[in-house]
Amino acid sequence: MPAKKVCIVGSGNWGSAIAKIIGHNVRASNRFDPVVNMWVYEEMIDGRKLTEIINTEHENVKYLPNHKLPANVVAIPELVDAVKGAKVLVFVVPHQFIAKLCDQMKNHLGEGTIGISLIKGISEGPDGLKLVSDIIREKLELDVSVLMGANIANEVAEEKFCESTIGARNEANGQIFKELLQTPNFRITVVMDSDTVELCGALKNIVAVAAGFSDGFGLGDNTKAAVIRLGMMEMVAFARLFLGESVCSETFLESCGVADLITTCYGGRNRRVAEAFVKTSKSITELEAEMLNGQKLQGPQTSADVYNVLQKKDMVNKFPLFAAVYQICFEGRLAKEIITCLQNHPEHM
Repeated sequence: MPAKKVCIVGSGNWGSAIAKIIGHNVRASNRFDPVVNMWVYEEMIDGRKLTEIINTEHENVKYLPNHKLPANVVAIPELVDAVKGAKVLVFVVPHQFIAKLCDQMKNHLGEGTIGISLIKGISEGPDGLKLVSDIIREKLELDVSVLMGANIANEVAEEKFCESTIGARNEANGQIFKELLQTPNFRITVVMDSDTVELCGALKNIVAVAAGFSDGFGLGDNTKAAVIRLGMMEMVAFARLFLGESVCSETFLESCGVADLITTCYGGRNRRVAEAFVKTSKSITELEAEMLNGQKLQGPQTSADVYNVLQKKDMVNKFPLFAAVYQICFEGRLAKEIITCLQNHPEHM
């Protein structure tokens, strides 16, 4: 079989960390072409193009500074050029851009191309919520797996041990992605429950925002543990509402579930910005600009998408934590009311 060309669609903090892994792994495998294309949204950094900096200094100085990327990872500013000839696509861009990017690339992919989404978000359309993987499947007509887990990008780049979960519909493709992405310090489990894996990756960001509010008020670890537990209850309940009987309870015990939730509630950007939201009284938009180097938070936007669905189903009251996060971020509800939400949360869902 000819070696498969890999293209990474995206080059932010997480995309660059994963490029470091992929760049090393393709050189050790006969399955993959040794040169990896990485689509980079072109920006000027101190008068130089970001792609030029990456290709000469092998470092994404804006989104993953102080980490060298393998020299076989090539930054390409034009999306169509980046995906040309690729048989393996790794999607790692903010979820709000995925539909537009798929439209740009859909006539430029060959037969037999497969994809994996590392995108933690969901999209709200006219017919309700859509998983990012479903948008990719529909627009590009290819098999799509997902990877979600307790994977803070900088720690992955530093090669600290962590686990992750690949959710696949096609087991053989799941194993291909495991070969592409697994390292001794990035251990992967493949499960055949991709929708639940993906939904976990989106919903946990809402809970992390609530954890950040708790931290902002100095409420302590006991309170944050309650946020995590009640948030997990709402995640499970929403997954069952959204996916029905296909939800596998064991999936919530994988890295994509409880582990990712804990990590994000203690160390992720959603928690960090939500804490600053409480302490500074600045808006989420202002804090994104100040703290995230131009990148966007997933938690507030996901809370808005989820809230709209719950409103349409007249179920807002059944998800008090999710609802409170949305109302605090977008409707002026006081952040300190997060504690009221915890006090009055139903014991069972």
